[in-house]
Amino acid sequence: MTSSVEAVVRDVIEDIRANGDDAVRRYSQKFDNWSPESFQLSAAEIDKIVAAVPSTVIDDIKTVQANVRQFAQAQRDSMRDVEIETQSGVFLGHKHLPIVASGAYVPGGRYPLTASAHMTVVTAKVAGVERVTACTPPLRGEIPPATVAALHLAGADEILLLGGVQAVAAMALGTASIGRVDLIAGPGNAYVAEAKRQLFGTVGIDLFAGPTEILIVADDEADPFVVAVDLLSQAEHGPDSPAVLITTSSALAQRVVEHIEAILPGMPTNDMAGPAWRDHGEVHVVATLDEAYALADTFASEHVQILTREPREALDRMKHYGALFLGEGTCVSYGDKVIGTNHVLPTRGAARYTGGLWVGKYLRTVTYQEVTSPSASAELGELCGRAARVELFEGHARSGDVRAAKYADAPLPWAPVS
Repeated sequence: MTSSVEAVVRDVIEDIRANGDDAVRRYSQKFDNWSPESFQLSAAEIDKIVAAVPSTVIDDIKTVQANVRQFAQAQRDSMRDVEIETQSGVFLGHKHLPIVASGAYVPGGRYPLTASAHMTVVTAKVAGVERVTACTPPLRGEIPPATVAALHLAGADEILLLGGVQAVAAMALGTASIGRVDLIAGPGNAYVAEAKRQLFGTVGIDLFAGPTEILIVADDEADPFVVAVDLLSQAEHGPDSPAVLITTSSALAQRVVEHIEAILPGMPTNDMAGPAWRDHGEVHVVATLDEAYALADTFASEHVQILTREPREALDRMKHYGALFLGEGTCVSYGDKVIGTNHVLPTRGAARYTGGLWVGKYLRTVTYQEVTSPSASAELGELCGRAARVELFEGHARSGDVRAAKYADAPLPWAPVS
C-alpha cells in the first residue's frame, strides 16, 4: 500500500468523522460526480429500477441467490448451540448470536460486481442479521440497475448509491442519515481495502483483501486450452492479479503458454489480463504431484484449481487455500458467480490463517455459565482462591472465598469483623 493511498484514505475518514453527511456528499461529488438529494434509494425508486431489469437477468439473479442461500443455510445449520454439565450442577454453554447490523460493499467502477450482492447480503440474512445496509457506487454517473436488483432481491434493508472510502467510512462511523453498522464485508479497490484496514476495530470487517489470485495444479492429462482459459479468467480482474500454474508436465506447460499468447490479443479484457500475466504469471514444472501440492501450499492462494486424474486427492493433500475447485467440470468462475459458495476469499497468503466470508462471520459465538450446586460452587471457590493468589489477584480470590464460606463454612480471615 503506497503512503499516498494511506494518506488520502486517512484524510477522508477523519473528515467524515468530524463532518458527517456534509463530508460524505463532498467526496461523492469529487470522486464519483454524484450528489443526489438522498443517497438511499426509496422503496418506490427500487421498484421502478427492478421493473426495468430484463426478466432473464432477474431470473438468473434469483437462481444464483437460491444457490448461495442453500449453502449458507447448510453452514448455519451445522453450527449448533451447546450446553454441557461439566460436573454435577455446573453448566457451560455457547450460543451463536447474529450481529445486529452489517454493511455490504458492492463495487462498481469497471466491473459492476452483482455477485458480491449475493455473497454479502444473502449470507448475512441467512445468519439472522437484522439490518443490512448495502452501498454500491454509481456506474459512470448512472444507477446500476442489475446491482440494485440483486441487492433488493438478496434482502438488503437499505440500498445506498454511494461508493469508495466515503461509503465505508459512513457505514463504519455512522452519520445523521446513515446508520452505523457492526461489520463491513465485500471487495473493493485499493482505497476501499485501505479504508477497511484503517477502520478495523471501529468496525468489524470480513478480511483484508488484495488482488484476485488463481493457482492451478495440473498433471499430464489436463487440457492445456482449458488451463489457459481458466488462468486468464482470473487475470482479467486486474493488472496485479497473480495467475500461477504448477504442473508435472513440461509439454503441458509449453502448450498452456502458447494458448495464452494466442488468446490474449483478442481478449476484450486484455488491458487487465495482459499485464497480469506478463508481470504476475508463473509456470512451475515439478517432478511429482507430491511436489506440486507442497509447492501450491506455499502460495496459500485464494483460488486453487485441481486439474488432475484424481482431483479429490487435494482435499487430503492440501492445507492452505481460500477455496478448492476440483476437476475439469469445475472452474473458479463458477465460485465467483453462480455455484453458491462465497467468493469473498483470503489473498496474499492469508489462507494460512483464515478462511473466506461465510455465514459464521456474521455470528458471534458467546459463552455462558451457571452453577446451581452449592457444593460445586464451594469447590470452585476454593480452587479459584488458590489459582488467583498464584497470579497475585487478591480480589479474584476473594470472590471465590466468599462462596466457599457461604456454601461450605470455609474461613474468611481477610473479612472485616462485623
